[in-house]
Parts: sequence; C-alpha cells; structure tokens
Amino acid sequence: MEIFELAAQLGKALKADDRLKALETAKEAYENDAALLRLRKEYEVQQTLLAGEIGKQEGKDLHLIEAIQNRIDELYRAINENASYQTLAAAQKAVNDLMERVNAAINYEITGELPGSACTHDCSTCGGCH
Repeated sequence: MEIFELAAQLGKALKADDRLKALETAKEAYENDAALLRLRKEYEVQQTLLAGEIGKQEGKDLHLIEAIQNRIDELYRAINENASYQTLAAAQKAVNDLMERVNAAINYEITGELPGSACTHDCSTCGGCH
C-alpha cells in the first residue's frame, strides 16, 4: 500500500474518532453562541481602539488607554469563562494530545525511539540508557 493511501486511511480513522467529532460540535457551539460572539466583537473593537490610542504621536490619553485596557481584561476573562469557549478549548486539547500520540507512534516506527528517549549531549532529555 502506498504512503498516501495509508495517510488517507489514517485521516478517515481520525475523522471518525470521538475526540474530533467533539471538537467539531464544540466549534459549532462556539460559533453559534450569541453572547460569546458579542464579547468577541467588542474585544476586537476595544483592541482596535487601544492600538489607535497607543499609536498616536501626540495627545495620548493615558486615562483612556487604562480604561480600554481594563475593559479588554474584563472581556478576556468573560470570554475565557464562557462555557462554549471552555468546551472548545478542552476539545482542542484532546485532539492536540491525540495528534501528538499519533505522531509519536509514527516517529517510533520510523526511528525505533520512543519520545524522550533520544540521547543528548547533557542527558537533559534522557529516557534511560539503552
């Protein structure tokens, strides 16, 4: 079997994995969360306002900059506390972890070395002598 045929099979198997399905569901919920969308849009507007005020050559309003930055911080916290965002972040982490494990398995088949077992000049990545 050719490498790209195997890659296609692997891709199909990954797509069928519950973690990837959960990620797609989480993305959809994230994109359709009206409250979160409002927060994200305001966050972008505030970022633009902040950049404009900071970029002024003359007449920077330090109180305005501080107020905008405080609002950005509030929005950032609200976005990160949103259930849709948290679900998406957790689903993305699960997929990232899966992909790291898949890549490690492929690398093992190529090199015969387990991740973290490669010898370095100072043993900082040592997985034990072999």
